[in-house]
Amino acid sequence: MDQSTSTGRLTPVEGHGGSHATAVAAAHGVRTMFTLSGAHVFPMYDAAAKEDHGIALLDVRHEQTAAFAAEATGKLTRSPGLAVLTAGPGVTNAVSAMAQASFSGAPMVVLGGRAPTGRWGTGSLQEFDHVPVVAPVTVSAETARDTADIAAATHRAFTAARTAHRGPAFLDVHMDHFFDRCASARPGPGYTDDGTPLGPSLGAAGDSAGAPEGAGPGCSASADRLPDTDAVDRIADLLVRAERPVLVLGSDVWADGAEDAALRCVETLGLPVIPNGMGRGIVPAGHRLLVGKARGMAFGGADVVIVVGTPLDFRLGYGVFGGKEGATPATVVHIADSPAQLSHHASPAVATAGDLELVLDALVESVERKARTGAGRPDWSGWAMSLREKADAAHAADLELFSAAADPIHPARIYGELLPRLAEDAVVIGDGGDFVSYAGKFIEPARPGNWLDPGPFGCLGAGLGAAIAARIARPSSQVVLLLGDGAAGFSLIDVDTLVRHRLPVVMVMGNNGAWGLEKGPMQMLYGYDVIADLAPRTRYDEVVRALGGAGEMVTDPAQIGPALDRAFASGVTYLVNVVTDVEAMYPRSTFGV
Repeated sequence: MDQSTSTGRLTPVEGHGGSHATAVAAAHGVRTMFTLSGAHVFPMYDAAAKEDHGIALLDVRHEQTAAFAAEATGKLTRSPGLAVLTAGPGVTNAVSAMAQASFSGAPMVVLGGRAPTGRWGTGSLQEFDHVPVVAPVTVSAETARDTADIAAATHRAFTAARTAHRGPAFLDVHMDHFFDRCASARPGPGYTDDGTPLGPSLGAAGDSAGAPEGAGPGCSASADRLPDTDAVDRIADLLVRAERPVLVLGSDVWADGAEDAALRCVETLGLPVIPNGMGRGIVPAGHRLLVGKARGMAFGGADVVIVVGTPLDFRLGYGVFGGKEGATPATVVHIADSPAQLSHHASPAVATAGDLELVLDALVESVERKARTGAGRPDWSGWAMSLREKADAAHAADLELFSAAADPIHPARIYGELLPRLAEDAVVIGDGGDFVSYAGKFIEPARPGNWLDPGPFGCLGAGLGAAIAARIARPSSQVVLLLGDGAAGFSLIDVDTLVRHRLPVVMVMGNNGAWGLEKGPMQMLYGYDVIADLAPRTRYDEVVRALGGAGEMVTDPAQIGPALDRAFASGVTYLVNVVTDVEAMYPRSTFGV
């Protein structure tokens, strides 16, 4: 879909309910329908297969994978991904993915089948009222009223999913309404007067909300998202008086299309930055103001912390910074993309919401205006340099682990071999606990939008769906899935999906034969652990080969690099199954409670 057609206006729909829903999904930029075959939603398949909507069908082996793929599509492209699932267990299998998308602010639509109206209440196959179940974890949840309502209801779902704060939207359709035909759709929300389905229109900033996957964010700068100038000026006042400020950039900075504004803010003002979630890569790896490896010193010594686009949750100490050894706690500012995302438990000095691009640009302008009118231009170069020196020292310590020759293999050695082999455009996906915690410590993306993790919901099993989505959304990029051996048990069967649909992905596993995220803490709390062990040295690589991919098991640290080279050169789905030391647990100071 080019810019001239980005309003999503198509020819009037005449056909069954699946035609109506598919036409609107296409108008909203959907190019892939993730699904697992189910009779309740056959009309959606019929429309995708036979009608010219430009939507490809991609079938998976578990509905959770379809939903996680839709969620990852929303994260990567900033336009809603689509999962189409059969009634009953098809929908309930997607609840975890919807919950994760809700926590992560990922735009996605789950369109479910529903038992027919003519049999409702009589015990029809998979008869289940989904809406009350999914409503708590979605931004909208409804059932289409009849065939003529399907297109408008689909439009409402996509609109809700892509409106800040973004998230999952759910719609189900009775089976008979899906199969019924409607000669002319009811005018109303989602339609022009002549029955033409509407997709999103161009936003104020010129972003094409209905553009193809990967084209950019779909939220316009509506009047209710304009910056609160008084709040921005108060933040600027705090900044110009600060001696040791820190800026935190979270996932919503990327989701709101504010990554360029964020980098302008960082570089113009000279603010040291800690990235969080999909905020990784906004300030590229190696940048002098990127101080994530000095996180403890930054948060412990800051006098002003500005958190943008992420909640003040367990990942950020619940919004409490500094205050150690009798020092005054840091002043906290929270900036979100919508009012409902503002955290009030930490009593931030300023809490404001709006279009994050506009807010960040306004903040720079306000600080510079104050500098011109006598407040003086703040100089935090000494503070930033001290943090960078700390980060460099931490990196030097990492280098020792990166080359460790320990047997069993230390997980850090895997990253020492992987990092120099990652391309600048590599999409890196984390699906695991302890092993992926090391990834968060060691990997600094070169570009924004190239890091996927479970986010604050922490759901294992999302990795295969995310890998499928990443390979489709970024067809020319490296796609690397980091798997814990525990996480692999949730979804490794969907290697079959990667193979059948010719979607090559490099998978790297840290296989320590344990639930490492639980084993270590339980030992610390009780002096022993139970039900935290898995079978040692399981040949997950042989599972991948049985499903049509390739792979190998590595037990010698010197062979990790060559195995990775073979994986990247293979052009197929490939698992490097590295047996790691179960005693080399990730050092953590909190359980997230």
